Formats: sequence, structure tokens, C-alpha cells
Amino acid sequence: MTLLLNRRTILSAGTAIAGTSLFSPWSLAQGAPPVIDIRRGQVQPFPIVVPNLGGEGDMGRNISGVIENNLRRSGFFRIIEKQAYGNATLDPDQPPNFAQFRQLGAAAIVTGRAGRGADGRSRVEFRLWDVAQGGQLHGQQFATQEQNWRRIAHLVSDQIFERVTGEKGHFDTRIVFVDETGPKDRRQKRLAIMDQDGANVRYLTRGGDLVLTPRFSPSSQDITYMAYAGGEPRVYLLNIETGQREQVGNFPGMTFSPRFSPDGQRIALSLQQGSGSSLYSLDLRSRAAVRLTDGSAIDTSPSYSPDGSQIVFESDRGGGQQLYVMSAGGGGANRISFGQGRYSTPVWSPRGDYIAFTRQGGGQFAIGVIKPDGSGERIITSGFHNEGPTFSPNGLFVMFFREQGAGPKLFQADIFARAENIVPTPSFASDPAWSPTLR
Repeated sequence: MTLLLNRRTILSAGTAIAGTSLFSPWSLAQGAPPVIDIRRGQVQPFPIVVPNLGGEGDMGRNISGVIENNLRRSGFFRIIEKQAYGNATLDPDQPPNFAQFRQLGAAAIVTGRAGRGADGRSRVEFRLWDVAQGGQLHGQQFATQEQNWRRIAHLVSDQIFERVTGEKGHFDTRIVFVDETGPKDRRQKRLAIMDQDGANVRYLTRGGDLVLTPRFSPSSQDITYMAYAGGEPRVYLLNIETGQREQVGNFPGMTFSPRFSPDGQRIALSLQQGSGSSLYSLDLRSRAAVRLTDGSAIDTSPSYSPDGSQIVFESDRGGGQQLYVMSAGGGGANRISFGQGRYSTPVWSPRGDYIAFTRQGGGQFAIGVIKPDGSGERIITSGFHNEGPTFSPNGLFVMFFREQGAGPKLFQADIFARAENIVPTPSFASDPAWSPTLR
């Protein structure tokens, strides 16, 4: 057996997932190109069969259900319903009947099993088959504690997504957001965290302080956010696992809109000064602050480029709310937005190719993307009060919140505007922030 992946992914104290390859003699070459190119114009959803995984109990069926949900919600896959092939569980040790599935229009098939090993841990294996070529595209097995079955489903989904599209998956990730409950004029806002599909919700704060704009660190289990503690907004760091909280810096006045640098060592934030606000960079080790912008304008919502060399932010320095890009060390800034309306909440894609934003005008709130040089602006979705986009770690999807009925809800869309889905949450939700891929 060829070792494809040799890693231990820490989930929490005492739990881990280990993975090895399941390539067989009829496997296609590991270096083969992806099956579809999702960045090439209009691409039809990729038809795939995801039957229930074999094995005892419900784990195999539950895992296949999560995989189906992940792939379908991405907009790039079309799940062939189980009724079309008699709801059969396919033998993972044998090639499927490719002729049968060609007639159903399938391009790929997932087979596998889930069960308990001799060491008491759960073991899950899967194989991805190419129907047209009649061979195996990929195979993997995992060993972990039974309670981590959803995590395995996300890892399998990531590998299917990558092998078919050539792009990294985004399913083994988490979302931190603001959970909102109570009457509209007396909302209790708590920080919460969940899997990207809305499962495993956990609350990080109790709701005593009003909280806003949580953001993930790219290199640790910390988040930064704004809270109204003692009547004034302050920026805080919170360790997700320990619950330890500390205030960022000791600035006179209101601080808001925090965002980590790509290395997790700095935070860019906005500090109110008189009627305006300026951007600052704070070194988290030395706690030394550097002023990045100066003047009477309202400069806010900074976001670093993936290499840490630049910052995009919103400013009214030109008379209206627009997007600007400058060096991460400060200095001159170039305006990049010139469309109709006001631009806000910019966030740089992890790929570096786009900046997502909110654009308000004509009674509509649009979520869109634009290239860092100001070209290629594209609206992804538009409607009543869409706001606050955040990128998936592969840069292919954005999550945002939208006022719907009596309160806000979370939505996900791909940057090509092919598919949009509501993200289930226990109550109203706003200010989502997407984590890096879990390690």
C-alpha cells in the first residue's frame, strides 16, 4: 500500500484522525489532470453517485449523507438519487458496474465502508471511481474516534472535490459568527462557532456584552472581535479552546473592525479620532502600534492581502464610501472601486485574485468581487441588506448575512454566482468569518 498521507490531525485533546491511501492496481495516475475545470466559463454540475457506505450501524449512511450535502451545496456537483440504482450499497473491494452507471449519466462513483477496528477506533475507507475510464481516481482510509464521523465526511468531501476539480476543498472548516436572539430592539448577541454546514454549534460568549465582527487567526485557535464592554467598543482576542480573553492594546477611544495579518502576528484595526477614524497595525508580541492612515476621513474595515504586503480598506476620503488599496506599512492609497453606490466591508481572497465587498445603491445591497487593481468587478448576489462577505479558504465561495423576515440569516454562494444556499443556524445570525482548513 502506497503511503499518500501521513498525518495526525488534532481535533481536540485526545482525539485525532490518521489517513493512508487506498490506491489499487487499476488506479489512474496520481498526477492525472482534474476531471472538470470549474473556472472555464459555464460548467454543468458534475454527475456523481454517492451510495450509502457499507458496514455495520448507521455511520456509513450518515457519512454518505454529509458528503452528498457538501457536494450538492457547492453547486459544482449533481447527485444522482439513490432510487435510480435501487438504493444499493456497492462493494468497495470491487469495481462498480460501470456500464450500469453510464446509462444513468454518472461521471463518477463513490464507494466505501465504515466500521470498528480491532483497536476500538472507527475506520472509514472510500474510493472514487471514474465511470468513463473505468478506473479508480482516488482512495483513502481514516481511523479515528466514532464521535468524529462528521469530520471524516468533510475530509472525504474535500478529497472528492479536489480530485474532480483540481481545487482544494473547503468542507473541513468552521465558521465563527454572531448568534442573535430576542426582540429586535433588545437583541442578545453571542459569539458562536460551527462546522461550515451548520452542524456542531458551540457558543463562545455568554451574551453579557454586545459582540460584532469576529475574525479567525490564520495560524492559531484565536479569534479577534469587537465587544461593547463597559459601554465602549474594544477589540479582544479570544482563544477558542480555552475561552481565555484579553483586550488588544490600550487605545484611547473606540476601536473596531479588527483583522489578522496572514502570519497571525499583527492585527489591523480602526481607531476613532474625532469625527474620523484611522487605521493602525498592532504587533501582538510587542504590542507596538503603527499608524497607517492619517487625516479627517473615516478609514475602516482593513483586510490584508494573502502575502501580507498590502491592505484593502474602505474610506470616504474622496467624498463617498469607496475601496482603497495601500502598502501594509501605510502611505499612499489607490482607489479601486468606481461603480455606482457605496462600497464597504472589503475582504481579500486567500488566493489573492479577488476582493469581496458589499455595495449599496438604489435600495439594493449587493455582494460582489473585484480584482485588486480595480478591474473585473462582478456582482454575486443582490437584494435587501446583504452584508459582510467572508471567503472560504480556497477562495471559491463567500458567506455573508442577509436580513430575512425578522432578522439576519447566513448564506453561501460561489464567486461565479452559480449557486446560493442558506446556512442553517439555531437562530438569527450575522457577521460570519470562515476559518482556514483545519489541521
